[in-house]
Parts: sequence; structure tokens; C-alpha cells
Amino acid sequence: MIPDGYTDLAPGKIAAVVTYLEMLERPTHTKISSVKLREIKNADLNWYRGVFRRAGEHWLWWSRLEMNDAQLSSVLNAPTTQLFIAESEGAEVGMAELDCSEPGQVEISFFGLYGEAMGKSLGRPFMDALLGRAWEGSPSRVWVHTCTLDSPVALPFYVKCGFKPYERAIEVADDPRLRGVLPESAAPHVPIIR
Repeated sequence: MIPDGYTDLAPGKIAAVVTYLEMLERPTHTKISSVKLREIKNADLNWYRGVFRRAGEHWLWWSRLEMNDAQLSSVLNAPTTQLFIAESEGAEVGMAELDCSEPGQVEISFFGLYGEAMGKSLGRPFMDALLGRAWEGSPSRVWVHTCTLDSPVALPFYVKCGFKPYERAIEVADDPRLRGVLPESAAPHVPIIR
């Protein structure tokens, strides 16, 4: 248990407050999305790592980058994983993954707009399209998590889309930039402390 108050971190560590959110009913709006999803099957691992970096390097997404080829292939090619590229007007604008490994639940494991697509009102149509896919199998809930390393608009965005926060956690990890998983220029809003 983490005590109240401040807790020092060792140099080389990063910490984030993680917020978990869930949606227990299919959204009632049925707008046709201006963003289309292209499902990717049998993704080339180097291609995928590039897409993952493109969507998440600025926000310190590193989990998939630490996986070796066998681990990453196992996750991406699992029958319960769905990988999508979001497209608008013929251009790729983001990526998302759904994890359907828990019966009756769908986790939005990753949802990211590419940097050049941010600020163009594509996030909501992208999420609408993804929620349409997530609810196809009539799960009892769809859930997602975000953290304080992510974009400051992520949490209010998820709430505006209809997700309700239900839990918080603290994540502490070795800084992936100091381990060479991401370049030191990644996530300039998170200072590196050596």
C-alpha cells in the first residue's frame, strides 16, 4: 500500500497515475463515422513497431517495444486481438487494438492518433468507429485505461465518449528512454532524471 503524501522515486524511474474507465452499455448514438477502420491481420512485426512508435512514442508507450519477436507475434496473432489502422480521407491517422481475451469484456488496449492527425477533430469519429467494433460481440463491458504520461486530453476525452472512471493505480517503471527502448527525445513533457 502506498502511504499518503509524497513518495520519492529513485533516479531513472518514472511514475504515473493510471485511471481505469469502463462503459457498461453500447452507446446509443449511431452516427456514421468519418474515420474508417482497416483491420490488420498477420502484421509484420517491424511495421507494427513503427506504427506503435508513431502513435505512442510521444506518450512513452513502451510495453510492446520491449517484447521480443515471439512475444509480440503471440499477442498480435492471438485470435482475441484485433489491430486496426484508422483512416480518414485516404490517409492513415491512428492505430488501435482491442483485446477480447476475457469473456464478456473488450479492452481497448491501445488507442492513438498520429501526431499529424491531432487537433483535426478525428478523435471522436475514430473512437465511434472503434466502439462500433468493440460492441459487435455484445460484451457486458468495454474498458480502457489512461495515465498521466498520456495526453492531458485523454482522460476527459474518454469520459466525454461515455466511459466512467472506476479505479486508479500508480505505475512505477524504469524510464524506457534510459534503457534505450525509446529515444531520449521522446515525451519531452516528462523530464528524465538520471
